[in-house]
Amino acid sequence: MQLIIVTGMSGAGKSTAIKALEDDGFYCIDNLPPALIPTFTELCLAQQEKFKKVALGIDIRGGVLFTDLFSSLETIEDNGYKYDILFLDSSDEILIKRFKETRRIHPLAREGRIEEGIVKERELLKEIKKKSSEIIDTSNLLPKDVRGIIRKIYVEEKDFNNLMITVVSFGFKYGIPIDSDLVFDIRFLPNPYYIPEIRPLTGNDKIVQDYVMNNEVSVDFLEKLMDMVEFLIPNYVKEGKNQLVISVGCTGGKHRSVTIANRLFESLEKMEHNVFIQHRDIEKDKKRGK
Repeated sequence: MQLIIVTGMSGAGKSTAIKALEDDGFYCIDNLPPALIPTFTELCLAQQEKFKKVALGIDIRGGVLFTDLFSSLETIEDNGYKYDILFLDSSDEILIKRFKETRRIHPLAREGRIEEGIVKERELLKEIKKKSSEIIDTSNLLPKDVRGIIRKIYVEEKDFNNLMITVVSFGFKYGIPIDSDLVFDIRFLPNPYYIPEIRPLTGNDKIVQDYVMNNEVSVDFLEKLMDMVEFLIPNYVKEGKNQLVISVGCTGGKHRSVTIANRLFESLEKMEHNVFIQHRDIEKDKKRGK
């Protein structure tokens, strides 16, 4: 029997992960009291034909019951049963934003500030995070991205190195993305804005891509950029980094940055990295055709 314990920070996407596993054929139970894990495991093993793949959602909503988790895991280990722990995490800023947008109350801050609840929860979960088989940082991920990663790990059984790479195109006149780890200014490349017939288009259009890439400087820059990023990735993984945001900026975030970001994303995806792309400012000048 394949057993997965799904846990992590409140608001980080555990419900999305549970639903994704359920869609992929897992029998799922959310918010099971940890003390019941050994008993439930025994019941599933007694009917392995029905319960070949099981996922249990365990989180801080269980209150003091959460402290039973380690003893329960030790019990099933002593009985010779194997399991994986999937930990969902996110940055404090994103968690606060999600709680405010949904108007939810943090389970550990019912009479206080969200920030205080997050600090308490991180402290309570730090040991189980260390014990986790897989950690997914959902800070820059959409629900569909989380589902794709879940499928990659547990259905396609591909290697997962926990490093999430997000490539972001942006316009400098709208500010640098605050969560950037690496920022590249490509305003030195040929600018399609000054070509009237392609000005209204974006870096997602082939004619714009061809214009930007049809010169030696753009080709050389992209090659050197890929070389550096490929050098950095294994070193980031070695140091335990699980989120890398690479931001590529031009003036308005519509032509050059979109083109280069797309090329970088395509190259990293071919190398089977966990990579996602966002074009932050691509629509902001749409009405002005800029």
